[in-house]
Amino acid sequence: QVQLVESGGGLVQAGGSLRLSCAASGRTFNIYSMGWFRQAPGKERELVATIRWSGDTTYYADSVKGRFTSSRDNAKNTVYLQMNSLKPDDTAVYYCAANLGRGIYDAWGRGTQVTVSS
Repeated sequence: QVQLVESGGGLVQAGGSLRLSCAASGRTFNIYSMGWFRQAPGKERELVATIRWSGDTTYYADSVKGRFTSSRDNAKNTVYLQMNSLKPDDTAVYYCAANLGRGIYDAWGRGTQVTVSS
């Protein structure tokens, strides 16, 4: 199995930046892609960004394009989400998840809270 641990969340003022990290362990050789999700109270969980474990292909939701950037360091088995120009609407619990090649996200972290104040 793959285990994921998110870190880097916190409280930031609108317009500020945070960098989230997702450290993967276990059978990381099975990872096809990593996804970043977020869920705010009373709202559905939404996909924020994806990045292939091999190659440069990335995806970003329209709501974060131009502000968020996903990257990875395969040597460290870590994926990052750089979040700039944060807005209060970005407030949510952010999760990373691993796609192990079955077309679904098989492994999930426990999440890290991001709070953006006005």
